[in-house]
Amino acid sequence: MPSPGEREIFIRVAAAGVNRPDVLQRAGLYPAPKGASDLLGLEVAGEVVATGSGVKRWKPGDRVCALTPGGGYAEFALVDESNALPVPDGMPMEEAAAVPETFFTVWHNVFERGRLIAGETLLVHGGASGIGTTAIMLAKAFGARVIATAGTDDKCDACRALGADVAVNYRNGDWVVAVKEATGGRGADVILDMVGGAYIEKNYQAAAIDGRIVNIAFLQGSRVEVDYIRLMMKRLTHTGSTLRAQSVEAKARIAAELESKVWPLLAEGKCRPLIHARFPLVAAADAHALMESNAHIGKIVLTVG
Repeated sequence: MPSPGEREIFIRVAAAGVNRPDVLQRAGLYPAPKGASDLLGLEVAGEVVATGSGVKRWKPGDRVCALTPGGGYAEFALVDESNALPVPDGMPMEEAAAVPETFFTVWHNVFERGRLIAGETLLVHGGASGIGTTAIMLAKAFGARVIATAGTDDKCDACRALGADVAVNYRNGDWVVAVKEATGGRGADVILDMVGGAYIEKNYQAAAIDGRIVNIAFLQGSRVEVDYIRLMMKRLTHTGSTLRAQSVEAKARIAAELESKVWPLLAEGKCRPLIHARFPLVAAADAHALMESNAHIGKIVLTVG
């Protein structure tokens, strides 16, 4: 049993979220950062059982959810105190465990890097994923219009149920054409993309003038040939980020923004993580098999104990 460092809290884990990076790490494609636990798991919810000598906010017994650099698939986890947030009022631990990774990612990439504001149009690829469902809910909560792409009619229905104004089954048609039709030819102001590959150039086609494109993954590859003329002609911004590699301080800043602007929505029930399935920790392999099947809509959670 490790002891918490000066600014760390020791959490008895009640539930842990399952995320695509966990699958990549298990496959040897996404190693843990230096100093982090080599166990899988980037988000947890549970009870604080011990604190470091320099911890000011938390005390034993507090209910928290936290972003971890690793080690979430466990009975206990160590986290810097600034990367933890209180479990929103009325939210079960299993739901709270599904919040940190996706909400941190969406807030940083859609609202900070993508600069989405009310009245603009957000295009979300992978709309039925954990990231996608979160992006739809948050964008709608802050007054944006949302177009989502997904691979089945059922997933498109789920996106619309969450608030998407338009949902496009990319297997049945050209989503660039659909985006243009839905926006009167203008295109999307912000595009959140985890696909990459051929989507990169198609995003340039679907983007509005002065549009912002944010890549958070490249499931179809990061090495492609692209004609950048649209980047110039449309004055586009193409950016991206990873969350896990960012500093504790950077994650603390995102946490503070979430607590101020998003936590009230969670507490009021206006925005809640969509849980597709729950597995006991000992069945983590089954949870990964489900994620790799791409059959899920929303989040997958592991329960501990």
